[in-house]
Amino acid sequence: MCSKEPVYYKSVLPSQEIRGLLHKKQIFSNLNFEKDQIQPSSIDLRLGSKAWRMRASFLPGIKRKVSSCISEFAMQEIDLSNGYILEKGSVYLVKLQENLNLPENIEGIANAKSSTGRLDLFTRLISDYCDEFDRVIKGYSGPLYAEIAPNSFSVLAQQNIKLNQIRFKLHKTLDTRDIIVNKIISNPKIFSINLKNKKNLFIGYRAKSHTDLIDLRKINHYNIDDFWEKIESKNNKIVLDPGAFYILSSREYVSVSPSYAAEMAPYLPMIGEFRVHYAGFFDPGFGYSSDNTKKSRAVLEVRCHDTPFILEHGQKMGELIFEEMLEKPDVLYGKKLKSNYQGQGLKLSKHFKN
Repeated sequence: MCSKEPVYYKSVLPSQEIRGLLHKKQIFSNLNFEKDQIQPSSIDLRLGSKAWRMRASFLPGIKRKVSSCISEFAMQEIDLSNGYILEKGSVYLVKLQENLNLPENIEGIANAKSSTGRLDLFTRLISDYCDEFDRVIKGYSGPLYAEIAPNSFSVLAQQNIKLNQIRFKLHKTLDTRDIIVNKIISNPKIFSINLKNKKNLFIGYRAKSHTDLIDLRKINHYNIDDFWEKIESKNNKIVLDPGAFYILSSREYVSVSPSYAAEMAPYLPMIGEFRVHYAGFFDPGFGYSSDNTKKSRAVLEVRCHDTPFILEHGQKMGELIFEEMLEKPDVLYGKKLKSNYQGQGLKLSKHFKN
């Protein structure tokens, strides 16, 4: 008999498995972990006290550690213990509290938290020997860093603030006969833009150019009108200005069942010269309820690139890709968690007054 060639399949680890990684010291920190760090399919990462202002963004590549790049590209060392202003238009690197010692069959994938993306606070994960942002190779052992680039607002950051999160995928080897019984979603779901006014309401926000800074520690604190312009659409259309940052929403509702997580494709060049999302990750349970009462739209963090671009209501903006969980999480988004965006429509970050 000829042997069947193995098939490799990846599943996202749920909250209970992430706790197992903590217990085995495969995720570890010098500080005790906080109860609210573990989400249904990810763990929030905390800023450390040590940071640097960098000459530019960078990747170390497969032959270098991040520490060697710091010695070459850093302009200033910063202490975040008591807070420090990260200025708009600059690039910073922060060593995170969490470290990894992953097994050979587990990889990490990071993304900005929703509140981070909605502030236009461009945050990406970097690890030693990496040639891609937000990707941690299987079996990685070492520190983690966050690259932070405030684009619209200067922010006051401090040690232990959480700006990004990481989820983990288990690589499994399957016999080809097992593929039939495994539910693998391969077809992405298309989402589009909502630009229709209802009852003369506005349809989005555009970040103002010259504002005060935002203290990331302050929740439900800032007046919206001090930082954002409300946008109305004429004839269900708007024109995106190059370099401007917008908060808009999807026309469709998003519902992620407990057995899946979902990721939004952030940029598709073939549909227009703009980016649609910075965070782009949806935990199991987002917008999901058995009676369908907690409908949630996807909030889009849109930045237009080189030329003005006309958006029309219902225009395709990107794709939502679903990933199968290894098993259902023991906690779900919106249940027993402080989930800020369950049941959301058009919503700014948690730092602004409701």
